[in-house]
Amino acid sequence: MVAFTYKNGELYCEETPVKEIAFAVGTPLYIYSTRTIEFNYRLFTTALQYFPYLICFSVKSNSNLAILKLLLNIGAGFDIVSGGELFRILRIGTPPERIVYSGVGKTEEELRLALEVGILLFNVESEGELLLLNNIGEKIRKRAPVAIRVNPDVDPKTHLYITTGLKENKFGVDMKEALSLYRKAVTLPYIEIKGIDCHIGSQITEVEPFQSALKKLLEMVKTLKDEGIFLSYLDLGGGLGISYTGETTPSPKELGESIIRELQDLQDLTFIIEPGRSIVGNTGILVSKVLYIKEKEGKNFLIVDTAMNDLLRPSLYGAYHEIQPVELKNYGEFIADVVGPVCESGDFLAKNRLIQKITPGDLIAVMDAGAYGITMSSNYNSRPRVAEVLVKDNKFWVIRERETFEDLIKGENIPDF
Repeated sequence: MVAFTYKNGELYCEETPVKEIAFAVGTPLYIYSTRTIEFNYRLFTTALQYFPYLICFSVKSNSNLAILKLLLNIGAGFDIVSGGELFRILRIGTPPERIVYSGVGKTEEELRLALEVGILLFNVESEGELLLLNNIGEKIRKRAPVAIRVNPDVDPKTHLYITTGLKENKFGVDMKEALSLYRKAVTLPYIEIKGIDCHIGSQITEVEPFQSALKKLLEMVKTLKDEGIFLSYLDLGGGLGISYTGETTPSPKELGESIIRELQDLQDLTFIIEPGRSIVGNTGILVSKVLYIKEKEGKNFLIVDTAMNDLLRPSLYGAYHEIQPVELKNYGEFIADVVGPVCESGDFLAKNRLIQKITPGDLIAVMDAGAYGITMSSNYNSRPRVAEVLVKDNKFWVIRERETFEDLIKGENIPDF
């Protein structure tokens, strides 16, 4: 499904003109398609329908309450990595049995709250975390359901910064240590062994790394079974990529078929997957207004009101996002850097990009910005965070108000010097 299309030369989100939303709400702003979020989620339910499963949306990819509630209503669970994310999903009424908690640095306070709530699984990443969970469980007289996060040392063939399953990464424990942790967990009275987990990276564009990781997990499942340790859940994590530049990426169906082949004899295991980008990535755009056209020694700069604090991916990863005009005009094309107002040379949305010639006041859309856009945004240069809008058919709602200057200084205090 395509969320954004041109009609009579004008960009639409579903049945709503993007220009109309921008005029009503202002720029910069994120716009998301309800219809496409639902469609993408159901691709996973269809792919996994012949096997016990739980789809836990990765909250870090997009944590807006409206989007989380939309996914909750159609059956999603959630993968969280912080106490703040737990707060968000509890606020929308998520049943605790649909929550898994990942991350290498869970604090004692975060672990205690999640245990008190009664979440489905803690994806434990170290012996220290396991022992701390047992101590917390003893204090509140409650056993902690755990899966050990295994680092399978599988190359996901993605950007170095979003690789999480290699031995040099901080995440999880290696296979040998994982076996020792399971044996340790058996002896701890307030630990309940429930599953096994891994996550090898993000924006993965091949099925093979998932298959390699799954095979290693299944070897561990068999070893544990031989020792009398039986698991109920196998969590393969997330990381399925989307097409930013027209590259071919595997579909949830392809991933599901490869998983089912491996798990067809293990119907006693519930399969957990944690998609994020592959559900929301292509459902959102970041709309920006052109401020100036600047030419400098033969190089063109398209200066817009959106900056690296609004969308960090290009500056952080060198990530590619297609840049499209909101209105198609017959001005020809030119090559330009699309840059923002932040005082950093690394503040750019695109470099040396062939784009339609436009004029100050025109609008552009940064495509495929639904994942890791607003969640990675900041107030750098004291810039207020932007608004977010959710579209359904010919209606739209502001699901996050644009911050004000007063919001920027909320909580700050000046001492009586």
